[in-house]
Amino acid sequence: MAISSFMVPLGSPAPDFTLPSIDGGTVSLRDLDGSPALLVIFLSNHCPYVRRIESALGSVTSGIEGLTTVAIASNDVVNYPDDDVPHLREQAKRAGFAFPYLVDESQEVARSYRAACTPDFFLFDGDRRLAYRGEFDAARPSNDVPADGTSLRAAVTHVLAGNPVPEPHTPSLGCGIKWKPDHD
Repeated sequence: MAISSFMVPLGSPAPDFTLPSIDGGTVSLRDLDGSPALLVIFLSNHCPYVRRIESALGSVTSGIEGLTTVAIASNDVVNYPDDDVPHLREQAKRAGFAFPYLVDESQEVARSYRAACTPDFFLFDGDRRLAYRGEFDAARPSNDVPADGTSLRAAVTHVLAGNPVPEPHTPSLGCGIKWKPDHD
């Protein structure tokens, strides 16, 4: 069942985190300082909504100067083993992700961001205030719309220019985050 992202209030600060990377080591929010735009994406490997856009996501995010991107996987891997670290590594390679891919085993970071689905996009300005939350583009598993990041690219352009992203923002749509049984 598809779930829409929560529309977290614009201007909200980026919640802090320190998480392990699928490549080893850890990445913190403060490690991502210095860029005029930060994109935090909640992803999974198994979700067809993510699979539909993942290659375009890798291409779009690597092609925008001034944008720092990080992905976070928060799904329960006991019940969804396709979202474990080895599978996330395969996904990152397959999709051409050039950004850190982190694992939120406790699911606390997903909760602090109010992430609801995969994919779920949170774009912050240089002060790390939420400037956009919404869809990558209109591509869905059920349509033939090109996965090109139209919505996200437009939002990033505004943020990099120091302008607010015009509303309304279309919520992202995807698979609900797979919460651990004790976190439902």
